[in-house]
Amino acid sequence: MKKLGILLVFACLGLVAMSQVKSPEAFLGYKLGDRYSPHFKVVNYFRQVAENSPSMVKLEQYGETNEGRPLLLAYVSTAENMANLENIRKNNLRLAGTALDRMAPNENMPAIVWLSYNVHGNETSSSEAAMMTIWELVNPANTKTKEWLKNIVVVIDPCINPDGRDRYVNWFNSVVGKIADPLPFTREHMEPWPGGRSNHYNFDLNRDWAWQSQVETQQRIIKYNQWLPQVHVDFHEQGYNEPYYFAPAAEPYHEVVTPWQREFQVMIGKNNAKHFDANGWLFFTKERFDLLYPSYGDTYPMYKGSIGMTFEQGGHSRGGAAVINEDGDTLTLYDRLYHHYTTGYVYIGS
Repeated sequence: MKKLGILLVFACLGLVAMSQVKSPEAFLGYKLGDRYSPHFKVVNYFRQVAENSPSMVKLEQYGETNEGRPLLLAYVSTAENMANLENIRKNNLRLAGTALDRMAPNENMPAIVWLSYNVHGNETSSSEAAMMTIWELVNPANTKTKEWLKNIVVVIDPCINPDGRDRYVNWFNSVVGKIADPLPFTREHMEPWPGGRSNHYNFDLNRDWAWQSQVETQQRIIKYNQWLPQVHVDFHEQGYNEPYYFAPAAEPYHEVVTPWQREFQVMIGKNNAKHFDANGWLFFTKERFDLLYPSYGDTYPMYKGSIGMTFEQGGHSRGGAAVINEDGDTLTLYDRLYHHYTTGYVYIGS
């Protein structure tokens, strides 16, 4: 009876902690999409989620940038899976044939899905989407995600390129008015050189996965190869007149890309298309974004045996917080982050 009482106390404490985790809006004091969040606010939100849902979330700082900003990974799953996280990781390496031990892998353990956001610093909607994504994974009112997480561990890198992100966000916040101006020729849509795309040394981190010349990549790849996820999704933005892009990628594919990897890309594309069609959102596939160059956030994972995918939202630096596109529609920051949230969220539950 005494042991039962102790267990009940801990269970109650866990429920209290979960009830205190805050949504992005409650924590930040504004609705996601109303403004850009500097990197420190993204970091603080992830820390708040991890502190208030410790049974479901583990937050790890895997390094820092040249300018001293932290690089984070959040591991999210059910309490049962999180208690067994290291065994799940080791088992995944056994499945990949890279484990140091000779134990037989368990094929019924959870799969690993890795979501990477904001490798290009001025493609900023994705880090905002990362906050919405982790919230819905831990949100006590969202019972769907709790069922999904029984079968997967989600790894979230909320911002691969914090230095570039803050270069853009700090500039944008210094020129935007109280109300964003959607006219595309106004100052807030004309980011000055060198822009936020690259890191501190003006290197494009989405060209560095294989070569690992930059400190951000060097630190991240160590962690990536310790997990070798089954799926890696890289969230980007393109010009604001473009509809959303998701896999399958454009032909030709590299010869080492397997038929199974091709088929999986098609399956995910069809699932995304179903949800985009239901919402009346435009998208395209196969027209561009190749799987040849080995150092992108989709190709490097592909060549390591994963299902690597790029998702591209229209917007980019000229999207600002709202912009009128060539069709006369106003594309908002909220639209952009919600589309990214949808593809990530839908994928996790597919």
